[in-house]
Amino acid sequence: MKSATRWKIVETSSVTDESLEAIVNEWTGQGWTFEGMQFAMRESSKRPAMAFVLFTRSFPEEGAEGD
Repeated sequence: MKSATRWKIVETSSVTDESLEAIVNEWTGQGWTFEGMQFAMRESSKRPAMAFVLFTRSFPEEGAEGD
């Protein structure tokens, strides 16, 4: 059976270790695979303003027939 990779991108403006850990644990607990994190920085600060947490998951392709 063919599968398609789906992406889940979670955006958060609460960029703390606790909030990022909660996001990763929530979505990996639902079967998503953690792929990485991207940060959006503020010009006036060394702390990120936002984070984007990236996950993937394989789903059967619609209309795909079993092998």
